[in-house]
Amino acid sequence: MLDPSSSEEESDEVLEEERRDVLVAGTSPRLVLPSQGRDSREPAGRAGTARPVSPSPSVISEEREEQERQQKEEADRRIRLQLYVFTIRCIAYPFNAKQPTDMARRQQKLNKQQLQSIKERFQAFLNGETQIVADEAFYNAIRCYFEVFLTSERVARMVHCGGCSANDFREVFKKNIEKRVRSLPEIDGLSKETVLSSWLAKYDAIYRGEEDLRKQPKRMALTAVSELILSKEQLYEMFQQILGIKKFEHQLLYNACQLDNADEQAAQIRRELDGRLQLAEQIAKEKKFPKFGSKEMEVMYIEELKSSVNLLMANLESLPVSKGGPEFKLQKLKRSQNSTFLDLGDENDIQLSKSDVVLSFTLEIVIMEVQGLKSVAPNRIVYCTMEVEGGEKLQTDQAEASRPQWGTQGDFTTTHPRPVIKVKLFTESTGVLALEDKELGKVILNPTPNSGKSPELHKMIVPKNSQDSDLKIKLAVRMDKPPNMKHCGFLYVLGQKVWKRWKKRFLVLVQVSQYTFAMCSYKEKKAEPQELMQLDGYTVDYTEPQLGLQGGRVFFNAVKEGDAIVFASDDEQDRILWVQAMYRATGQSYKPVPPNQVQKSNTRGGQIEVPVSQVYAERAQKHGMEEFISADPCRFDHSILFRTLQKRTLDHRLNDSYSCLGWFSPGQVFVLDEYCARYGVRGCHRHICYLTELMDNAESGAVIDPTLLHYSFAFCASHVHGNRPDGLGTVTAQEKERFEDIKERLRLLLENQITHFRYCFPFGRPEGGLKATLSLLERVLMKDIATPVPPEEVKKVVRKCLEKAALINYTRLTEYARIEEMLNQASPEKKLEDILQLADLCIEVLQQNEEHHSEAFAWWPDLMAEHAEMFWSLFAVDLDSALGAQAQDSWESFPLFQMLNNYLRNDSHLCNGKFHKHLQETFVPLVVRYIDLMESSIAQSVHRGFEQETWQPVNNGSASSEDLFWKLDALQIFVYDLHWPEPEFSQHLEQRLKLMACDMIEACVKRTRIAFEAKLQKISKSADFRLPHHVCTMFNVLVDAKKQSTKLCVLNGGLEQQYHSKIDDLIEETFKEMISLLVSKFVAVLEGMLAKLSRYDEGTLFSSILSFTVKAASKYVEVPKPGMDLADTYIMFVRQNQDILREKINEELYVEKLFDQWYCSSMKSICIWLTDRLDLQLHIYQLKTLIKIVKKTYRDFRLQGVLEGTLHNKTYETIHNRLTVEETTISVSDGGGLQGITMKDSDEEEG
Repeated sequence: MLDPSSSEEESDEVLEEERRDVLVAGTSPRLVLPSQGRDSREPAGRAGTARPVSPSPSVISEEREEQERQQKEEADRRIRLQLYVFTIRCIAYPFNAKQPTDMARRQQKLNKQQLQSIKERFQAFLNGETQIVADEAFYNAIRCYFEVFLTSERVARMVHCGGCSANDFREVFKKNIEKRVRSLPEIDGLSKETVLSSWLAKYDAIYRGEEDLRKQPKRMALTAVSELILSKEQLYEMFQQILGIKKFEHQLLYNACQLDNADEQAAQIRRELDGRLQLAEQIAKEKKFPKFGSKEMEVMYIEELKSSVNLLMANLESLPVSKGGPEFKLQKLKRSQNSTFLDLGDENDIQLSKSDVVLSFTLEIVIMEVQGLKSVAPNRIVYCTMEVEGGEKLQTDQAEASRPQWGTQGDFTTTHPRPVIKVKLFTESTGVLALEDKELGKVILNPTPNSGKSPELHKMIVPKNSQDSDLKIKLAVRMDKPPNMKHCGFLYVLGQKVWKRWKKRFLVLVQVSQYTFAMCSYKEKKAEPQELMQLDGYTVDYTEPQLGLQGGRVFFNAVKEGDAIVFASDDEQDRILWVQAMYRATGQSYKPVPPNQVQKSNTRGGQIEVPVSQVYAERAQKHGMEEFISADPCRFDHSILFRTLQKRTLDHRLNDSYSCLGWFSPGQVFVLDEYCARYGVRGCHRHICYLTELMDNAESGAVIDPTLLHYSFAFCASHVHGNRPDGLGTVTAQEKERFEDIKERLRLLLENQITHFRYCFPFGRPEGGLKATLSLLERVLMKDIATPVPPEEVKKVVRKCLEKAALINYTRLTEYARIEEMLNQASPEKKLEDILQLADLCIEVLQQNEEHHSEAFAWWPDLMAEHAEMFWSLFAVDLDSALGAQAQDSWESFPLFQMLNNYLRNDSHLCNGKFHKHLQETFVPLVVRYIDLMESSIAQSVHRGFEQETWQPVNNGSASSEDLFWKLDALQIFVYDLHWPEPEFSQHLEQRLKLMACDMIEACVKRTRIAFEAKLQKISKSADFRLPHHVCTMFNVLVDAKKQSTKLCVLNGGLEQQYHSKIDDLIEETFKEMISLLVSKFVAVLEGMLAKLSRYDEGTLFSSILSFTVKAASKYVEVPKPGMDLADTYIMFVRQNQDILREKINEELYVEKLFDQWYCSSMKSICIWLTDRLDLQLHIYQLKTLIKIVKKTYRDFRLQGVLEGTLHNKTYETIHNRLTVEETTISVSDGGGLQGITMKDSDEEEG
């Protein structure tokens, strides 16, 4: 943050100077607040005392410092007391402002202890120590929230500065989970809004922990209710705390200032406003104006002073007469002249007539009982009537004469200040001809508002010859005083223009309006005054008894130029009350003081009863408060006093329990508004002081709402440039100068906050704060309020701030991760691990910037990209250092590239940017080197592996083929996962890997082909031949190679078929060759069998000998049938090899091709053998063997899936026809036949 030392020192100096000069405005003589310890002269006794030993200089210095400190504290206390007097008057009788109800409600701030408790609750949830059930997704969200947000140092700093609330914590969590929930897959019957609501409810449960929300304190502290509309008592208590006023001091001031007396407060306001008008006239007369930019403003300044006072007068006049009474609005008087503002200086402006004085009284008459009633029988019915003369008549309930009690109340309304009340007692007449009830007695009362309210006995007037000579009635009369009657009573009065005879009259002091009072004399039963005197311009004071005037004991008078009126009362207390009431009404600056001798004793020689207000005043004087109470507000410089008040109020506000961000509470706004209006504090001065104090706190680390700064700055700018935001057109030179200073200081503060945006607005809190700061910066950069600042200029400033921000953010990040010391001392492996961790932190920082601050910088997305590039450029230095320390053929750095590249390529502003290209240039040699080495390693493994291959089956092939394909696939996956951003190099890598895979698979296929042929050559051609497993493994290697080639050798570009077609053709050709070789081996076995049958060919020597031997031997023993073992052996050979092929070879397609070719080749061999013997008749044994071989072969291959079209080919048909003919021939020539062996289809043949 900015160094606040200079501004604080300057502020302290200014405040110190202001404390010394809490004086009137510079246009009038200065008034220094008196101090009890201010006299520099020591008492004579002390001054004349000689000290035996001179003290050391240090002791003298300490004493002087202590004395100066005490004097400073005393001066500060006196300023606070005087300021408190002015403030409580604003609270007691406001007439300009009211507490706003539309202000944003502030949230309770969090403190360090609460933050620690919250951390512990979330840690308990993560440790599984709570009863809250949650799924893995919610658990991960909470873990991320805990690690990233709750444990963040920036959050702890914000809590320490008082700028964080529970709502901020919840909003950050809500924003985090919204992203997570939106990315989750849709679930039928469960909307994402439901998931969000559920997660927030669980969050609230974790946040609250085991707290019982029902346990609330019985009484909320004052700071806890400061956001509400406060009562006067609460406001008094608040400003006692703000100004450091003790409770007993407040009570003294409250009573002495008569804050509960609305009339006294209104009179005080009238005196203040009159003083401000006089001050304006004095300024104009002496020409002691503030320094303005032009001469014309001096006249305008006086007009503004008068206009402001007149506006206050109008506001005062619009108020009810008494706030404690009913809503009685002041009577609006007609004025003889039309003017924009009220001007009450000329008494001729108001023409007061008798009809303007209207009073309305409420009378309550309560009849209790009648005593002394003897003339009526006890069982007779009696009742009373009551009436106010000229009004309606009311009657009580009936009662027996033995117990005449009622307690009935009658309510009346009258406009007579001196009404006549008649109460009569009647009894019911028993005579038949009686028309009226009999009157037993009556009483006539003349109450006044000053009359007693308690029930009293009154003697009744009875008819002549009545037995009830001592008839009395007990009743109470209460006559309420209307709000506009300030005092009344009987006085002797003598005037020059009215009341010209010394006579006792009933006088009423009436408030016609806030600025118009009248002394009226009334007669009985009259609503209008007999005579009246308007009090404007009169001065009231106590006087000595007047000679020659009979009647009255104590005197006072009202004097005006050309007129004097003398009043006299029989009671000293009544005189004091009259003088106080008239003093409030006249608005005079001089306050009458009762004569000392009158206060001490009266003519009766006893102590008089002093009014309560006088007692409070004496008590305040005793405690040294009188000077503060009687001080004339017009003689103080309220701009200085208000600055102190506002500063202390802001300090109090920032230290209360709410996260206010510098905003005052409604009650504080109300008091400050009222103070400014009542005591004439200029709006520009108010907001300049407010800005100064807000910036002081912001520079000290407090969280201040930039919207609030914007509001005050806009007001000041509008005023300085003449737009009259508060109606004032004058601009002082001091205001302009201070505004320019504030503007420059505010610009530096805003630039500093933008530079430290991650720390001034952590996680985007306060909400919209950074955006408002940028908006305010644009406003501050404007030359005036009409000309917008060029966008490039704002952009230039923001760019400069973000450049600094990149350095600050990266520096703090490396300090947090302790990278510098690690990179200097650690091993290469540790350096790589640390730089990987740092890269992860850098990505997290930029992601947080994007998530929480990108909206604020939405106007300049390119600047945020530049900020990120500069941030990465700083990281690049550490990256190069860590990579430079790695071994040449170390591949542990590739995860670092993947992490950085995956982030950069998905950011449209950073993809293929400066750092991204630097990253690619750094890793290109490593990738190329890695691929080169891998290619060499794979080639060597192919060469060595196939040389030493045992061809034992492993998964889908052999050990060598599996290793080859895994390596090729892993290499391609690795390069793919790099997601190389540059298209050309990425295509080059892909093309090279596909070509490499094609070459390696080709080598694999060729070596397998060679090994296959070599294995077959070693296998015998006998019928005992069974296909070895390793031969099947070779087939499987080719099958797997074909499958892998579709994945490893196909390009996505234009050459997609080039490599794959080549290797596919090779594999197909190899398959054909291997099938042909294997079929040739199978056919060779068949040919061996046929060669054995050739020995039975007709006409050969072996055939004749064999036939003769068999026939001769068959006569004596059973001779085995020749050729059947041979057929069974071959059939077993076919079946077992078919089963091996079907079981061991993984690809059905190639097995079926093999079977097709094997079947066709076998049939062809038999056909050729038969064709060679076309002219010979087959031996019976040849025929029987061939029939069995052909039929079993046909059936076996059909069972293996060979199609009918292949089975019934021409070769088979030829063989079938020949064998059928031979079978027929044998059946005719040889009676024994073939013994059941036939070419005819039969399902009963043995297998």
